[in-house]
Amino acid sequence: MKYTSKAAEKSTVKFTIKFDAEEWKEAQNKAYLKTRGRFALNGFRKGKAPKNVIENVYGKGVFYEDALNMLFSENYGTIVEKESKKITIVGDPDVSVDKLEDDGITLIAVVPVKPEVKISSYKGMKIKEFAYTVKDEEVDEEINRLLDRNARKVEVTDRAAQNGDIVNIDFVGTVDGVKFEGGEAEGFDLTLGSGQFIPGFEDQVVGMNIGETKDVNVTFPENYQAENLKGKPAVFAVKLNGIQGKELPELTDEFIKDATGSETVEAYKAKAKERLQQQADRRANDATENSILEAIAANTEVEIPDAMIDREIDGLVQKFEYQLMYQGLKLQDYLDFLKVTKADFRKNYEEQAKKNVLNQLIISQIIKEENIEATEAEVDEKIADQAASVEKTAEEYKKNMDPRQIDYIRSDIIITKLFKLLKENNEMYVEA
Repeated sequence: MKYTSKAAEKSTVKFTIKFDAEEWKEAQNKAYLKTRGRFALNGFRKGKAPKNVIENVYGKGVFYEDALNMLFSENYGTIVEKESKKITIVGDPDVSVDKLEDDGITLIAVVPVKPEVKISSYKGMKIKEFAYTVKDEEVDEEINRLLDRNARKVEVTDRAAQNGDIVNIDFVGTVDGVKFEGGEAEGFDLTLGSGQFIPGFEDQVVGMNIGETKDVNVTFPENYQAENLKGKPAVFAVKLNGIQGKELPELTDEFIKDATGSETVEAYKAKAKERLQQQADRRANDATENSILEAIAANTEVEIPDAMIDREIDGLVQKFEYQLMYQGLKLQDYLDFLKVTKADFRKNYEEQAKKNVLNQLIISQIIKEENIEATEAEVDEKIADQAASVEKTAEEYKKNMDPRQIDYIRSDIIITKLFKLLKENNEMYVEA
């Protein structure tokens, strides 16, 4: 086997693979030995007919396809290994036959490879930095959510429904007078003001009394997931069966201690504010890192192969599928309900996938250019911190660690160093 490689369009490499007459003949013999059991010919037991007899009956090329597949699969790995220092293959090859004759064959394999990334600048830029400060109002909202979670439900019979109530309703939805799938239910519990239903629906249920029926007029959003309902006006015939109000507990030190373990209301507020600020700091850091990557991406030239985008879409779809599984749903059932094909559903992730892949390539390139590494001492320090958090020694903790966990720690250290470098080498500003 001999081969040559040549850079092709859109971050692919073209391998021209040649096999001589002897290799081609041997491959056909192997294909015959592997597949002869498929053939039953008169005068021969099944699998015992000679190769030339089978070829006379079924044609000279009867073993070509299997022979070609065997030749490629037996030799492709060798090519990949030899080329591994020059290119990184990121997808499956597209294989075709260029020449097929008795004196030998030539195969063409076009493979997607990790593209060259040209970053014109990643230092000395002016980049927006994000910072969020938790306000007292946010702490009050946290307190209100705590009270709401511990509220006692009470049946309401002497007033109309209002925001915050849990109403039990029957409804039938129609578009142009025709019912649509998923638009009908009986005995459905809905918290008014939760935003669970189409915008405008819950607002129109507010004010209804028990036993009352009403037509609720709404319009499906333009970005609604079901294609057949996007932007369509709809009418829901609604009947209100019952109302449950919420009786909130009194905010006292005793309640706070029972509900959260904090000694006083003020102590819980302090803890809540600290926790909310930590969450805000993480959001701000993520937003800042995205801001940095967007600024660098504007100065980046790269031709991303479709295989990398498809693989990223696979990951995003799988993540969504796992989320559905936690809710007891299957992706196909979800798509059937929305009347959306798998192909159209995947298209929704294309732009996000392109952005994700571009960011990954930028990060990888800068790490390479700056030679950013995680030392064993840094990895050990992180492991020791994790061990201490569960009251174990580093040695005990490390024994039960999966190698992938250590790889994650190493990667996390490198990424942290990368963004530290980028923040220090660019002018970061916070908008007033």
